[in-house]
Amino acid sequence: MTTTARSPLSRGDGAALGVIATGSITVAIAALVAIVLGAFDAFASRLSVHLPMHGQSTTLFDQVDGVDGATLTGADLVLADPPALARWLLLAEGALPALATIGVGIVAFLLALALMRARPFRRRMPVAIATIACLVIAGGIGGQVAGAFGRAEIVRDLSASSPDITETLWPFLMEIDLAPLGWGLVLALIAGAFSIGQRLQRDTEGLV
Repeated sequence: MTTTARSPLSRGDGAALGVIATGSITVAIAALVAIVLGAFDAFASRLSVHLPMHGQSTTLFDQVDGVDGATLTGADLVLADPPALARWLLLAEGALPALATIGVGIVAFLLALALMRARPFRRRMPVAIATIACLVIAGGIGGQVAGAFGRAEIVRDLSASSPDITETLWPFLMEIDLAPLGWGLVLALIAGAFSIGQRLQRDTEGLV
């Protein structure tokens, strides 16, 4: 008499994992497309860029009830011939986080497949997740740094012909969002959990 091994996954689990796998790879492809489109924008004949301002006062809302004051904190400029370095830095601002998104999507896709095969603790999975954790941190923080230096390069180039422009635009301004650091640490923790699970699975298989 023979018995057939029963899959630990229900049909609902399999369908959900299939949707997750499809969605993950779709997000990765969308991020890749975003990088390509960002490259076209960064190296277009005219570059549109948002530059931070010191906070110029405006009287536009002075007569509006409930508004005590208003300031302009940014300006959208269309540049005919920006510096090449600024173009590359602004491209990196969007491309680095997108690369991290691609990595996360690929890992999520592989993890979903591993779960569908009931083998989540594969040997290379902890290394892959730890690598993506580093990429998320480096891409998220690095993209913000690149954008700040790219805008500073544009202001420096504009101030060469109009020195007074730094009285309106920030010569250098960098506001760091630490969310990528938090997500990276969470992924690193997951990588550690998978590494422990892998050892437990190996020990369990050795006892059988």
